[in-house]
Amino acid sequence: MNISVPSVVLGLGGKCLLSWTLIILQRQHICRSFLGVFTISLAAVDSALALSFTALYIHSDGSVWLLGLRVTRYHICLLVQILGQVYNVLHWPTVALAGWDHLLTLTQRVKGSSARLRCLAYLLVTALHWYLAIVYVFLWSDFIPVMEDVSHNQIRQCWVAQTSQILYIVAFLLLTLGCFALDSWCRTKLLKNASLKDQIVNPCGTHSRRHVVHQATHTFLTTWILFLLLLVALLLLPVGIPAYLSMNAAWICFLNSLLIAVTLCGVCPAKDSVSLPPDSFCEWRDRAGLHTVDTSIAAPYLSGRE
Repeated sequence: MNISVPSVVLGLGGKCLLSWTLIILQRQHICRSFLGVFTISLAAVDSALALSFTALYIHSDGSVWLLGLRVTRYHICLLVQILGQVYNVLHWPTVALAGWDHLLTLTQRVKGSSARLRCLAYLLVTALHWYLAIVYVFLWSDFIPVMEDVSHNQIRQCWVAQTSQILYIVAFLLLTLGCFALDSWCRTKLLKNASLKDQIVNPCGTHSRRHVVHQATHTFLTTWILFLLLLVALLLLPVGIPAYLSMNAAWICFLNSLLIAVTLCGVCPAKDSVSLPPDSFCEWRDRAGLHTVDTSIAAPYLSGRE
């Protein structure tokens, strides 16, 4: 799709404003998860691109000198395409890394590690994550830039690729969540039919698997139903999502909650005091039936005295 230069500038500016706003709201626990550290790196990359594009747009001849190099709108449009391609590559690996991080947190495999050590590990993984994605785009992908054969002064639009990665990821994770819900329902039904409910040890300790799955699903849906409806509208309407806007802080927050719900349903923690990944939107403690430290937006201010 072709997008005008002012629209690209406004889109990047709005994306950066949203990203930094969400980061500030979550500043108390932003470094306690891989997705939090990745969000900071994403906001930094977007801010650098937005500032560069804005400087070129407001400059009279459409070019600026940066470190001895003349940068024009041609280079910025090219950079927008490259960044969009990098974002397309980052989507599924980000889901895999965040899911693994949530799994380790819920199973308390990293309980003994210090906060600084975990933050350092997240920084290293994030840097490697970006590096491998960039290397893949330049060396192994079939990415070919699309640029107009005109002078940089005459460039009024930038061609950007569309992406459907978000919709595929949501469909996959929701399907997984539905499979966990169906499995818990079938298990409960079999127990009732066999009249052995009181003789079988509950695999989830004091809380049944069905209860945890139901509450986790309910918590996620009641919080993010409007965002889900927006994604459904994007799926039904002939409206493409520009690749350079697809990876943003709001999407990562939604992905974080969805991954927590899926991981909770899969692990079904049995301990009364289980560590949950930080989430600034869903209150998993009471609704999921787990006696945990609250990770909502208000929680950092309540726990800041510890």
